[in-house]
Amino acid sequence: MQVVIQCGGKGTRLRPYTSVLPKPLMPIGARPVLELLLKSLRRHGLEEVFITTGYLGHLIQSFCGDGHQWGMTIHYTTEPEPLGTVGALALLRDRINDTFLMLNGDVLTDMDLRKLTACHHGHGGPVTIATTLRTTRMDYGVIEDTDGRVTRFLEKPILQHRVSMGVYCMEPSVMSLVPPGTPFGFDDMVYGMMARQLPVHTYHHNGLWLDIGRVEDFQKAQDMDWDGEMMPSQAVLT
Repeated sequence: MQVVIQCGGKGTRLRPYTSVLPKPLMPIGARPVLELLLKSLRRHGLEEVFITTGYLGHLIQSFCGDGHQWGMTIHYTTEPEPLGTVGALALLRDRINDTFLMLNGDVLTDMDLRKLTACHHGHGGPVTIATTLRTTRMDYGVIEDTDGRVTRFLEKPILQHRVSMGVYCMEPSVMSLVPPGTPFGFDDMVYGMMARQLPVHTYHHNGLWLDIGRVEDFQKAQDMDWDGEMMPSQAVLT
């Protein structure tokens, strides 16, 4: 199975650090997050990776090279202008011809990718989004009112939502939905699929997930032990 890792973003949430390094090369302990991700994919038996690059992409290519140091083959696409979260898929239409995984280059997770793929093949749809639950504490008292009279008051409530993890399993057919040379987000793809009544499925993950693009998750990752395996080694994909 082929893998697409999205590394073209500017990492604005981690400025000023990302003024020097692209987000996927931000260090987690002694190693860049992208190296941790690549090693995890390799432990799954995944060997062919396409890395989409844009902002400071030359640094990513210099660090990863052709991937031989991890027993992988790495290819690159380069965006002359930002193409959004899935716009770079248009550059890969002739290079991916079977079910593939797509991951954000700043994600750390212990998710079993074998189970994600099995779920995807089980429902037979074109896209499966890996999701997890996230809680958010509001910093304000939340008020509901009718005609100026308070009907409900919640002091700094904790809200829970199911969110996308930035990990997807897809069929090559989705690439026909991506316009070439135009910024195009994953949200644009989902809206378009729903408008066409094409099914979009989810896979629920209850374990570790860190979005290194968020300052809180980046700091949390620094306090964790990454000497062990991030993803289950028994989950080998073919």
